[in-house]
Amino acid sequence: MKPGVWELVIVLVIVLLLFGPGRLGKIAGELGSGIRNFREGLNDGKEEESKEGDEEAKE
Repeated sequence: MKPGVWELVIVLVIVLLLFGPGRLGKIAGELGSGIRNFREGLNDGKEEESKEGDEEAKE
């Protein structure tokens, strides 16, 4: 079942009342930072794999 517009509005209002506008912005910023770090970690793993593959190919 897909939530409608009014259900989303009600949930957002409740979250805003619980955490407040300042805290909500801080939470969103931390979430974005966590996602960015996760993506960078994934890319670092791929770069290490490609470097290992290049070294093996040279031998």
